[in-house]
Amino acid sequence: MKKTLKIDFVSDVACPWCAVGLASLERALERVAPEIEAEMHFQPFELNPDMVPEGRDVTEYLGEKYGSSAEQQAQTRAHIAQRGADVGFTFNPDGRGRIWNTFDAHRLLTWAGEQDPAQQHRLKRLLLEAYHGRAQSPADPAVLLDAVGAAGLDVQRAQAILAGEEFAGEVRAREAYFQRAGIHSVPAIIINERHLISGGQPVEVFERALRELAAANADEATREEA
Repeated sequence: MKKTLKIDFVSDVACPWCAVGLASLERALERVAPEIEAEMHFQPFELNPDMVPEGRDVTEYLGEKYGSSAEQQAQTRAHIAQRGADVGFTFNPDGRGRIWNTFDAHRLLTWAGEQDPAQQHRLKRLLLEAYHGRAQSPADPAVLLDAVGAAGLDVQRAQAILAGEEFAGEVRAREAYFQRAGIHSVPAIIINERHLISGGQPVEVFERALRELAAANADEATREEA
């Protein structure tokens, strides 16, 4: 009998480590699939909630935010790109170019999660690939709608959401909830609402955690039945 784990993947489309972390977690889930399945939900987190609509040059912005030089940022990009390659995620060799606001992307992801978790997962993956793989803006409605269509979701409905304020309240409420829970950096992977794994961990780390938590849940269920 398969064991089921609930996974809340708290992340931002703007976060390159979130792309690595998701690809790594996906590999780990493939490895444990014969015995363990995941009920995955993607939760919003904004690294740059006050980003201006026109975005900012990534080198300039990260230099101001973290005090990093262009050379240090290039080294970090190369390291992240290698980690991505290890788990099958291809980063754009020229980088992202600009930092963009991701609030509308989170609104669409929240809506997608209410339609079908599998389609939400596909949309998340497509948005990460658009931004980190092709340097496309996650604030551009055309980019967002292309991803919605590729994920098999209703493009006209998504267009209506982008034209208004739907799901804005839900996104802000979920962001506030996870911040109150102590999530201040991403990716944050919360399993069964109790166990936290932080960062873009290697596949082996995720696999070991999934197996250990599934076994612990099975033991707990057995004790409750006894």
